[in-house]
Amino acid sequence: MAGRGRVSMQEHMAIDVSPGPIRPIRLISHYFPHFYPTAEPALRPPDPRPPVTPIRSALQPQLDPEPEGDSDDSTALGTLEFTLLFDTDNSTLHCTAHRAKDLKPPASGSMDTFVKANLLPGASKASQLRTRTVRGTRGPVWEETLTYHGFTLQDARRKTLRLCVCEDPWLRRRRRAPPLGELRVPLRKLVPNRARSFNVCLERRRLTKRPKSLDTARGMSLYEVGETWDPEQEVEAELASEERGRVLLSLCYSSQRGGLLVGVLRCAHLAPMDANGYSDPFVRLFLHPNAGRKSKYKTSVRKKTLNPEFNEEFFYAGPREELAQKTLLVSVWDYDLGTADDFIGGVQLSSWAGGERQQHWRECLGHSDRRLELWHPLDGAPLQLSD
Repeated sequence: MAGRGRVSMQEHMAIDVSPGPIRPIRLISHYFPHFYPTAEPALRPPDPRPPVTPIRSALQPQLDPEPEGDSDDSTALGTLEFTLLFDTDNSTLHCTAHRAKDLKPPASGSMDTFVKANLLPGASKASQLRTRTVRGTRGPVWEETLTYHGFTLQDARRKTLRLCVCEDPWLRRRRRAPPLGELRVPLRKLVPNRARSFNVCLERRRLTKRPKSLDTARGMSLYEVGETWDPEQEVEAELASEERGRVLLSLCYSSQRGGLLVGVLRCAHLAPMDANGYSDPFVRLFLHPNAGRKSKYKTSVRKKTLNPEFNEEFFYAGPREELAQKTLLVSVWDYDLGTADDFIGGVQLSSWAGGERQQHWRECLGHSDRRLELWHPLDGAPLQLSD
């Protein structure tokens, strides 16, 4: 056939394709030798079997193996330095975020980061604290202390602190993007009243969508709607649904005024009752029975918080012997405009109550002019009082 004597470039390429080991792709300069200063003017077709060695030596410096997905080596995500201190005298847990090093840049390229802390198990917003944002660096320095109030020995035995390094929520392009890295510290390892420093590699957690079937006893999600869900948190959420929070009360029998001073100082880790994941809490006090005297008080409302601070004090007149036969009911409520307030939890103090509630009440009435402060966990069921 006509034209059989000429070999096209496509046919030359096909000649190089042969079964066996895959050879490196040939450089285009082999087909256009005039790019080499010492090459002969070649209008002839290239040798169908050029030496392989020069091509390999030319390609070797350009080989840059690509990482195969996310590395299992957690050091690729960076490290976080922080210090923990459990202050038993003040029932507080202090977490000081010092700095992070060698953070892996996110896909968005933004390196504006902060540290977010959560106590697990527990409602995410009730125990969520965060540092300020440090911008434009892979080695941010925060030197900021986050404090949890109402942290007890029981909490230290069963809770875990989760620390996440996150992108700034106002700048990241994707809402609720996963953190750059996180770590978890079992708090039972802490020695009370002794600071302990950590320098830990960040890890990446495999997250899946939160199961739709998981509901809570309060009728709302403990975690934000649409947020990714860690399978380990399913058990944590079930335990958290039983927690209603706690209240810090001070009791003092005043011999000068002849009555009991009840201080409502603050609450911590309250259950969220509103759709935004928060509550508008206030506290009611009821001394029973207290016929002929004012028996009911309530604090002011604190808006959109699960850790309100009140620092309000109320007075019940009467001798200690008479007060010892009464019951003080403290209940925490979520204020709702135009509808009935939602009950969050309550605690009952009396000589017939059990444990620390009874001890707090008896010690207060047993000593005059001595202020006693104590954290009390809230019960989820409304307490019933009888005459």
